Amino acid sequence: MDVATVLVLNGPNLNLLGEREPAIYGHDTLADLEEVCRAAAAAHGLVADCRQSNHEGTLIDWVQEGRHVIAGIVLNAGGYTHTSVALRDAVSACTVPVVEVHLSDIHAREPFRHHSYLADVVTHQVIGRGVPGYAAAIDWLAARRA
Repeated sequence: MDVATVLVLNGPNLNLLGEREPAIYGHDTLADLEEVCRAAAAAHGLVADCRQSNHEGTLIDWVQEGRHVIAGIVLNAGGYTHTSVALRDAVSACTVPVVEVHLSDIHAREPFRHHSYLADVVTHQVIGRGVPGYAAAIDWLAARRA
């Protein structure tokens, strides 16, 4: 990874996009989402390195891997947003900007989803904009580089 890389990390259950609760998360698949990210990055001369894991430790390893030098990280931590102090600590060690993204509006959902352990350590948030929210996050990172 280098300064032209945007690391796009998706957490647990995002591999089920298009199948799991489409009324909330939409009908786009993870592959569709990743294509949107690649196109948004390419429009700015960047490369989107898209990854998904259901495992907290793997996400932490990836955040640590990208914490320096790259253009930034787009992170949808899924359920770990509301539970993982360890992921929060990894994000807080980043010297690159980190954008927290959520497909749905977490503040309009169940009360346990209202709190994000990441909110106070990320650089920016894009919440409730669906798949286009990922492109907005990449656009924001690209504008910050300019």
